[in-house]
Amino acid sequence: MPAAAMRKPETTQVATGDPRPARLAAWLLFVAALVIAIVVVGGITRLTESGLSITEWKPVTGTIPPLNEAQWQAEFEAYQQIPEYIRVNGPAGMTLADYKFIYFWEWFHRLLGRLIGLAFALPLAWFWIRKQIPAGYTPRLLALLALGGLQGAFGWFMVRSGLSGEMTDVSHFWLSIHLLTALFTLAGLIWTALDLRRLAKIPGARPARLTGVAIVTGIVLFIQLLLGAWVAGLDAGLASDTWPLMQGKVVPDYNASRGFWWAAAHDPFLIHFLHRWWAWAAVAALIVLARKVRPFERNASIAIHSAFGIQILLGIATVWTGVDLWVATAHQFVGALLVASVAWGAHITGRRA
Repeated sequence: MPAAAMRKPETTQVATGDPRPARLAAWLLFVAALVIAIVVVGGITRLTESGLSITEWKPVTGTIPPLNEAQWQAEFEAYQQIPEYIRVNGPAGMTLADYKFIYFWEWFHRLLGRLIGLAFALPLAWFWIRKQIPAGYTPRLLALLALGGLQGAFGWFMVRSGLSGEMTDVSHFWLSIHLLTALFTLAGLIWTALDLRRLAKIPGARPARLTGVAIVTGIVLFIQLLLGAWVAGLDAGLASDTWPLMQGKVVPDYNASRGFWWAAAHDPFLIHFLHRWWAWAAVAALIVLARKVRPFERNASIAIHSAFGIQILLGIATVWTGVDLWVATAHQFVGALLVASVAWGAHITGRRA
């Protein structure tokens, strides 16, 4: 037999190591679940006004909470120097026990962020060293890692915005950047995991691409999520406890002295109004996406319909209950699930195209 015929044919695996797309997909979906968890904890942190309870950023030593009364007192004294305590919680008679409660949620939120960073960075390094990342995916995974780092930085900028000056709370602009970065990262994790799962089933499969319907739906949903973040940042959910009317009107009174667009970004009443009614534009876009998806994967269509249906009901319940902690938290949780389901649906349209 000729020597040439005896040679083993070269394969992609020999050239790139031993790619494991299915394993990478499972890992990314696990990280996505952690991101949903931190979005929920972040919502609780915001709703309990806990975000400014820790006035310093200590990446390593900050993982350990105060362990004795002297350390607790030192943290409380640092908190007593910021405007939120001086103007709001101090006059309300905040005790050390009250402070420990809000400290816990901010500490847990930051701890979860650190754990997510480790849960992404360490396996990424392992897969990279062992050459188990399929060709073309390393830059995307590094971009997701960078997004996680930005998320932490944006979180600190958000906290810092409320530690000095006239503010007694964090900037609602920084809060929206912080939240939307987390949700964009979530969508990226889902999308990349789905690309890798498809690659595991179909060797050589190309990544899905964004389609027109996915882009339009994403823009409409982005606006709704941005308005929701501003509602949270300005406590605008408390602007009305009735639905569908506000102040007995369809369009509530708001501060128009500096123009509509200024009010649309600053006035709690107008932002609340825009958030509750832009939701229906989002519903229309989501229905179109779900209908596009249904012939190919019915479960994805059901997920989109279920998420936005439950989300609307929870939004109304949040208003009616005067922003009850757990109802509002559920609203944020389902919002994250909605983003995940939209990423799923958008991916299906992209790979079918």
